Amino acid sequence: YFPLVPGTTLTYFEEDKGEVSENVVTVTHDTRIVMGVTCTVVHDTVTKDGKIAEDTYDWIAQDKQGNVWYFGEATQEISPGGAVSTLGSWEAGVNGGQPGILMPGDPKPGAPYRQEYGRGEAEDMGQIVALNESVTVPAGTYAGCVKTDEWSLLEAGNENKWYAKGVGVVKTTRSIER
Repeated sequence: YFPLVPGTTLTYFEEDKGEVSENVVTVTHDTRIVMGVTCTVVHDTVTKDGKIAEDTYDWIAQDKQGNVWYFGEATQEISPGGAVSTLGSWEAGVNGGQPGILMPGDPKPGAPYRQEYGRGEAEDMGQIVALNESVTVPAGTYAGCVKTDEWSLLEAGNENKWYAKGVGVVKTTRSIER
């Protein structure tokens, strides 16, 4: 449900309060060692009004049981005026940062789990809430999806995401309340 095939590029179009942004996620051929684990580098950019608004490199690995682990990110948010913020950047093994699970190897509804942990910077949580969901989006219809509820302990709101086997995220909805 969270494939890491180097060379894969997924493009998402997101609408939020009437503003449309383009999110391009590329699984690179690059790797990075974090806490002794070889992680795949995933490059994620968000473009708004033709300008890069976010530029992030994520470090992700999968274990033998199929769990997909998140080991950190180097992120830059660029304001329309050009100011750059790296708030949210974190790395497992640095300043108490710990890896988290992005997708369990055998997803089942149950208790929440930590997706990332960098105290005060990145404290995201996830929870599998449904299996075998069907989702229709402009790219097609996906059956057998895993639905998650995801949120940050540092800000309001949550996201529901639907993951299709062999594809990854196919739909996201956001709520400002949690």
